[in-house]
Amino acid sequence: MSTSKGALKATKAALGAHKYEEAVKEARKVIEIDPKNYHANVFLGLALDKLEQNEQSERVYAAASEIKTNDALAWQGLIALYEKQNSKKIDEYRRAAVRLAEIYMDVDDKTRCQTVIDKYVGYAKKHGSRKQHKEALGVMLPSSSLYDYLEGRIPHPAYTYTKVVEIVEAEEKERINKEIGERRTRLGAKFGQVTIDVKREVLESSDLERLYSCIIDWTTDDDMRRLYEEKVLQRAYDTLVVIPSLRKHEKRKRVQKLAEGLVILKHPFALAWKIVLEWKDVEKIEELDVGLLNEYTEIFPDDGLSKVIMGYLHSEASPFPKPIESESEEERGETLLLGAPENRLFLMTEGAEESSRSVLSRRLMGEYLLYLDEYSSVVDTARKALDIMKLESEVSGIPFQNNLDAVNILLATALVQHQTPRYHGEARSLFDSVLQRKPGATSALIGVGLILEEEEDYSGAIDFLSRAQKRTTDIKVRTETAWCKALNGDYETGLHELESCLPEIDTSKVRAKDLRAQTLYRIGMCLWNLDTSRTARKDRTGAYARFLSSLQANLSYAPAYTILGTYYADYAKDKKRARKCFQKAFELSASEVEAAERLARAFADQGEWELVEVVAQRVIESGKIRPPPGSKRKGLSWPFAAIGVVQLNNQEYAKSIASYQQALRISPEDYHSWIGLGESYHNAGRYIAATKAFEQSQKLATRLDGINSDDLWFSQYMISNVKRELGDFEDAIVGYKNVLRSRPEEFCVSIALLQTHVESAWRNIELGFFGQAAQSATHTLSVGKAISDYHNEAFNLWKAIGDSCSVFSWVQSYISDLPTELACDLLETGVDLEIYEILAEADGTGKAALREVSASKTSPSLYICMSLAILSHKRAIQVCANDIHAQAVAWFNLGCTEYRTHTCLHGDLRGHSKKKQSFKYLKASVRCLKRAIELEAGNSEFWNALGIVTTQMNPKVSQHAFVRSLFLNDKSARVWTNLGTLYLLQNDHQLANGAFTRAQSVDPDYTHAWVGQGILAMLLGEVKESQGILTHAFEISDSSSIITKREYATSSFDYLLSLQTSYQTIDVLQPLFALQQLKSQTTSDVVFLHLSSLFTERLGNYAEAMNALTTVCDTVEAEYEISESPISLAHFAQAKADLARVQLASLDFKQAAENAEIALDLSSDESSGNPDPAARQKYRLSAHLTAGLAYHYSNEADQAISMFKTALEETDSNPDIICVLAQVLWAKGGEVERTVAREQLFDCVEKHPEHIGATTLLSVIALLDGDADTIQAVAADLHELRTHDSLDIQQQRKIGQLLDAFAKLTPKGVSREQAEMVEATSAIMFAPFKPQGWSQLADLTEETHPADMAVLTTTGSVPPKGSLDAESLCKAYAGACRLADAQRGIVMAPWAAEGWHVLAETMT
Repeated sequence: MSTSKGALKATKAALGAHKYEEAVKEARKVIEIDPKNYHANVFLGLALDKLEQNEQSERVYAAASEIKTNDALAWQGLIALYEKQNSKKIDEYRRAAVRLAEIYMDVDDKTRCQTVIDKYVGYAKKHGSRKQHKEALGVMLPSSSLYDYLEGRIPHPAYTYTKVVEIVEAEEKERINKEIGERRTRLGAKFGQVTIDVKREVLESSDLERLYSCIIDWTTDDDMRRLYEEKVLQRAYDTLVVIPSLRKHEKRKRVQKLAEGLVILKHPFALAWKIVLEWKDVEKIEELDVGLLNEYTEIFPDDGLSKVIMGYLHSEASPFPKPIESESEEERGETLLLGAPENRLFLMTEGAEESSRSVLSRRLMGEYLLYLDEYSSVVDTARKALDIMKLESEVSGIPFQNNLDAVNILLATALVQHQTPRYHGEARSLFDSVLQRKPGATSALIGVGLILEEEEDYSGAIDFLSRAQKRTTDIKVRTETAWCKALNGDYETGLHELESCLPEIDTSKVRAKDLRAQTLYRIGMCLWNLDTSRTARKDRTGAYARFLSSLQANLSYAPAYTILGTYYADYAKDKKRARKCFQKAFELSASEVEAAERLARAFADQGEWELVEVVAQRVIESGKIRPPPGSKRKGLSWPFAAIGVVQLNNQEYAKSIASYQQALRISPEDYHSWIGLGESYHNAGRYIAATKAFEQSQKLATRLDGINSDDLWFSQYMISNVKRELGDFEDAIVGYKNVLRSRPEEFCVSIALLQTHVESAWRNIELGFFGQAAQSATHTLSVGKAISDYHNEAFNLWKAIGDSCSVFSWVQSYISDLPTELACDLLETGVDLEIYEILAEADGTGKAALREVSASKTSPSLYICMSLAILSHKRAIQVCANDIHAQAVAWFNLGCTEYRTHTCLHGDLRGHSKKKQSFKYLKASVRCLKRAIELEAGNSEFWNALGIVTTQMNPKVSQHAFVRSLFLNDKSARVWTNLGTLYLLQNDHQLANGAFTRAQSVDPDYTHAWVGQGILAMLLGEVKESQGILTHAFEISDSSSIITKREYATSSFDYLLSLQTSYQTIDVLQPLFALQQLKSQTTSDVVFLHLSSLFTERLGNYAEAMNALTTVCDTVEAEYEISESPISLAHFAQAKADLARVQLASLDFKQAAENAEIALDLSSDESSGNPDPAARQKYRLSAHLTAGLAYHYSNEADQAISMFKTALEETDSNPDIICVLAQVLWAKGGEVERTVAREQLFDCVEKHPEHIGATTLLSVIALLDGDADTIQAVAADLHELRTHDSLDIQQQRKIGQLLDAFAKLTPKGVSREQAEMVEATSAIMFAPFKPQGWSQLADLTEETHPADMAVLTTTGSVPPKGSLDAESLCKAYAGACRLADAQRGIVMAPWAAEGWHVLAETMT
């Protein structure tokens, strides 16, 4: 014991000397001896504390505090230790401070106890977190064990609770913001939902609401109490907003209790009042506490809801007594202000906008607007109220069924009247939903009754209205029930009940006057329908008097104006008054559809289409046109049809189509709407749809009654118009004729038939049906004669007649079909012939020309045809003298016809005088086109035509005209082509190429652009490209283009002449077809008739070629006799030479020799001025050869040889002629002649070693002579020639046959089979793709491969891939020695014996 005491003293001494390590040692000695020694533990803890060994010191102090729990020394040491560590041990500090304070409390030392607590709270505030500070403040709250002992020494609980609340509020705000920031970045997170979730978590775990209540309980300051009462309500409401619906019930009760408490105290906290007011679920407004409403307006006078409430309470719609007027002047002024309806409505509207989240505000506003009959505004207000109610129900968890039903009834009632009957379906569903829960809901019963009344289900309406009548004393319900009975056909009962209601209507009220006017009108309608006789309806003391009384009661009652308008229009025959009444009715109400329809018809009759559109559009917007689903009432289609007519007149075809479609959706069997729809489709270019629409109208016409028969023709007429637009002219003509059978003098149909015949004629010209074109033109004149009998002053009539006459100038082979007498009769009937003197001094075509043509007995000519066309267009100018646009077109048409006359007659072969005179038409054309441009300078076609006619006369003017036309329309390929042609004529090839290229880019299918490009390529020497371009132009062109056929045929003939190899039949057929069409179009064009004969000759049709050349000779001879032109003479000589050649081919040797001699005689003089010496040399050579061959076949060898020698002299020993001469000499048979033939051929081969004909002919002669030396020399030449690429397949075959023959004459030491095999394989090596070598090899061997290859290469060498004939193909098939191939060969060439032989062999 003494040892421990000594050690304890030593410890104390060491502590006093600040020797803490020694103190630790000494203290541990004591503890080892006596572990329960309190002071030793305290000293050890202190020493360790000084040595900064905090954890050990804390454990030692704790052990000491357990030894003596009520001793303060250890706890003081702990507190000192904790204070050194700042914020690390604040929670432990709290426990130590509370325990130390309790120890002081136990010894009744209040000062030290308070000091410990104050020191701890200050330390926690300075060094601790918000939570630790809050826990420190909790030590001073009433819930603490020290509060009762220190009460009065520590702050009041209200103050402490306030500090705690501030800390908690800051903590929660920080937590909410932090959690939202973290969670909103997650995938799929929505900000609104994240916010709700976070707030729900925080608010549900929060203790703030209890703390607010504690402040309220402890505070002595009323203002603070009210503040925290507001906070606790707001806190409870915020929690209610975010918690799930299942847990809202209990929370809502607390919120309502808190709100009601504040309202009872009349505390001005808006949330409390709005909760109390907005959460009242009442069926009727009168169930609300009016005192509460007044108090709210007094407390919150500037609030939006207060403004609505004040306005409503002061209105006539309010079920509450009017507010008592205040004695103060200010409040009396405000009351007077609210008494004015406009001021009241303005105040309520402003308040409703300010209180946009208030259901009560919207409901009161809706009730008042319904009272004012502002149905559109009621609909908007009620829909917004429903949206707000849905949100409020989600917040509070209250279903608000009564409020919902009331607002639904409000909405449905407004929908019944708003744009009746557009929204009746929606209104009916709303009423039905209310009636399911409340079968006796009067407003719903009335609403359903009104809907059924509008749907013309009057028995159902009477049922619902009668049920409502039992539940209300409203006079309006009684009158509506009586009116439904009248509408149901019981006019007497309806009249009696309406008359009984009339005295009960209080006329002192403003709104009662409207009801009186309505009732008087309905009484009048009952009288109007009870006796429908004309006398009764005209009686001014009957229904008419009631209608006037109705207007006296209410001058703005629209139905009364409508029925009065009907009275004035149908019975009083006062159209002026009727129209005024209809206008007034429609101005007052767009629902007066009968007045609107009559107005629209009146405006349409006067052509006031804008007013028609306005009326129809307003009816559409009224919502009266479409009946609700299930309604018995028919829809109104006429407003859409009327708008369609207006849009059709304004050429807004897409819109008119849509309008008519809407009309037909309402009335699918509206005949006139189908007609309008078809016409709109037609004008919009949608012809198939138009056809279907018109066909549907015809179907309706056959099965519907009430359609005027006079209107039925129009659909057939429009169908014919559609077929005409589609190019189905035959069906269109049939349709027009069917219409004309019933309406023979219907001008529009007749003129359409006339124009269809003209269009058919032009279309047939494009297709190449020239006979049908002439026939259509003849029919045009016949129809024109029929029209002129009753209407001969139509521009289109004379234009069509002029065009029909012009058609014959495009099909000149049928010009004899022109009915000259009929045309002259048309032009002479019903007109002063002086009108034809227009430009007669320029073109010489006037009344004298008409008389000349009329008196002429000769067959129609081109001159007569064009004269009639010119006169017809002059007549067209006269009949459209009052129409500037038509006059411009008429002058243009005349100008084009004058130019057409110039182009047709300028090349006439009737002499120079005629040709000179034909320029007068060109000058007249220029004058006409200038006149057209003066009248309409903005027409690009006019400028284009002027450019064409001035091309030769004045190129500068022509260029200006084309440029001006392009300025007006630069997308015209025709104008670009014409400009390119002008540049081409002026030899400006670069500009011409640019213009043609631009034309092709604008319209790649425009033929003449390609023709111009082809001609330009030819001028530039690109013959092959030119041929390709002109061929493309011909392929894409129609049959009306003459220049395309001419240029294509010419280039094709040049191409055939340029071919080194033989040509194919198709190369001749297409140009020949083009020339045959050209012959039908221009009968006097002998140049191309001559060219046609050359193509015909190449096809082997010598008889037709001979006839054509005979015609050419006769025509050119007649021309030469008149003009004595060297050109005509040269042409005649060439034609004779060609005729002689054809006659030679036809074996008419005598005529061939004679015509050849004539050609030679006519062309013998080189100085005769022949324009083309090269051509002269060619046809003279042809004549020499023809004459020589003719003499040869006539057995006149000497003359033949003379001709060939002369040909040799003129052609400088042409090798081809030498070959012919050698054959003739050899055929004569004399040794001298054959020697001469050999010599000539040797010389020819020497001079022309690559001439195939001379070499092969010499080879044949060597074979016949058996001359081995010559054969050897010639064989070497043939081997060299066969390597040339220029050889065609026939020449290759000929060389191969000769070499094969040479091989059979084998030299000594070589077998014949070996030589033939070498020759065949050599041929294959030279040309493995050609059939000659393979055929030879197949004949020499029994293997099948050479025969198969012969068949394969032969099939690849027949047209269109090659020029081998069918017989060669048959031989190749026969060489295969197979039954199937033999049959194929027979099919290919049944006349060839090889195929039959092989077939016989294989069969046996």
